[in-house]
Amino acid sequence: MKSTLLIATYNWPAALELVLQSAKNQTQLPNEILIADDGSTQETKALIDLYAKTFTIPVKHIWQEDKGFRKSQILNKAIAQASGEYIIQVDGDCIMHRNFVKDHMAFANANQYLFGSRVNIQQPYLEVLFQKKQTNFGPFSKGIKKRTRAIHSKFLSGFYKEQDFFSKKFRGCNTSYFKSDFIAVNGYNEDITGWGREDSELMLRMHNKGVKARRLRYRGIVFHIWHKEKSKDRVEANNTIELKTISNKIDWATNGLDKYLNNA
Repeated sequence: MKSTLLIATYNWPAALELVLQSAKNQTQLPNEILIADDGSTQETKALIDLYAKTFTIPVKHIWQEDKGFRKSQILNKAIAQASGEYIIQVDGDCIMHRNFVKDHMAFANANQYLFGSRVNIQQPYLEVLFQKKQTNFGPFSKGIKKRTRAIHSKFLSGFYKEQDFFSKKFRGCNTSYFKSDFIAVNGYNEDITGWGREDSELMLRMHNKGVKARRLRYRGIVFHIWHKEKSKDRVEANNTIELKTISNKIDWATNGLDKYLNNA
């Protein structure tokens, strides 16, 4: 089964470099990497062009003009172009454990999406992180908190089973799903702009469609680089959309993916 690693980014090339390096270090490479760029400057493009030459797999940069936070739109545009049957999704500030892709592929099952753990790299450690360009972390590494999330254990991960409800522990920066399930709900809802609810609303529609969830605890780990919080001025409006999805059991985004599929 072909896989696509999808990385969402915006104007932080120093962080993206570490994420791309962690992609190179994977014990199992994806079949392709797509970088969904919500309007970064030329510096990010130059970095991606440089790294693309060092990979043995295709690396594709999908860019749109910076008109504010439009993550739902750029992710739809990128996934429309994905050749992989299975999408593994991270953010451009999340360094991947070296077994990240392997873990997601090992647990990929029909009619199910996965969500993994996020370990936070703390603000005081950022100077060291970027100076060393560190991509290797474990439960005893400096600069992290909630260390148990960094434990990688095949045995312990087996205690987490499939569930038919949405978990509050879900994070869109560490998830995977079949492209066919994404298409079936028409992808991200582009009425959701600004920070917040775009990922959870997508998965709630998948649940309404009958797709189940499985948590990848102790497997599929990412290390999230600290950054200032983004503006939350759209959270209330986005939350209203999500609540409507829940109450009306909506499973299709009217303003979604389909507009890009014919052009892919």
